[in-house]
This record gives sequence, structure tokens and C-alpha cells, in this order.
Amino acid sequence: MSPISRLGKQIAEVTEALRRVGASYALIGGLALAPYNVIRATQDVDLLTDLGKADEVDSKLLELGYRCLHRSSDAANYVRGDERVDLLYARRPIARRLLAGAAELKTSLGDLRVISTEGLIGFKLQGWVNDPRRTQDLEDIRALLRANRAKMDMAEVREYFHLFDRDSLLDELLRDTA
Repeated sequence: MSPISRLGKQIAEVTEALRRVGASYALIGGLALAPYNVIRATQDVDLLTDLGKADEVDSKLLELGYRCLHRSSDAANYVRGDERVDLLYARRPIARRLLAGAAELKTSLGDLRVISTEGLIGFKLQGWVNDPRRTQDLEDIRALLRANRAKMDMAEVREYFHLFDRDSLLDELLRDTA
């Protein structure tokens, strides 16, 4: 089985489990880049989902044969063989708003709810701020800006950079991608 179809099957299985327990979800992370014209190789599934459904989601993923590596009130990580699922729980108002506003988009892996470009940049920025060694997150932000700047709500993007006290970084990225 090819990696794409295997990954597509994994995503379909996980998102169906989330739907069965009534948990909203949105694709985030590397796989969420593709609908926004940025292609990057990645094999893990990153999803934003409801904190209030965390126990039910955990049970369903365990039923599917996943093993929980870590779980907190912010996130959970699961593995099954060489397949990985990382969940970020929408507990803060911004994350809940982004989850509610996720759009169903056509992707190479099927129709999936995907976080907005602006929200994806916000999460990538948060990942990099939390761990500056995650330089791929900065490269993803650059690529998203380059491919989507004309269609994005730059005021929203600026809010995320301001939230993390990185206004000058956004200015630099905008100059680099102009």
C-alpha cells in the first residue's frame, strides 16, 4: 500500500472515530499545508479537537489499537506501529474559535475539515515559540505567507505574532516573502 493511501486510510479511520463520539476536529500540522498550496513531506496526523471529548476520543483511539504516549489538558500523542496521531485540545477561546471556523476542504486525502491559513500560522508560531529548534515551523510560515498572502486576513496573522511578542519577526517574514 502506498504511503499516501495508507495515510489517507489512517486519517479516515481517526476522523470517523472522532465523529462517532461527536468531537469536532480540524487538520493542523504539516498535512494541513497542502490545501493552502504548500507541500511538505510528513507522516504524522495532527488534529485540533474538543477538550470536552478527550476521554471519549482516548477510548476510541485505544479501541483502534493506538497506545497513548502522553496526555495532558493541552494535548495527547498516540502511536500504533509506525503511525502517529497528535491531538491538540481546543481549550482556549482562540483555539475554540479556530476549531469552530474550520472549513471542509478537498485534499489529496479526501474531504477534511482544515484549520484556516491564519490559524495554521498561529499554531506554527506557537510551536516555534515553545521550541525554537522547530525551525520547520518557521519555514512553513514563510511558505504559507508566500503562497497565500493576498488571500489572508493579515490583521489576524498580526494578532498571533503580537500575542507571542514577535511583531518584528512578522515584519521580517513579510519582507522576505514580498
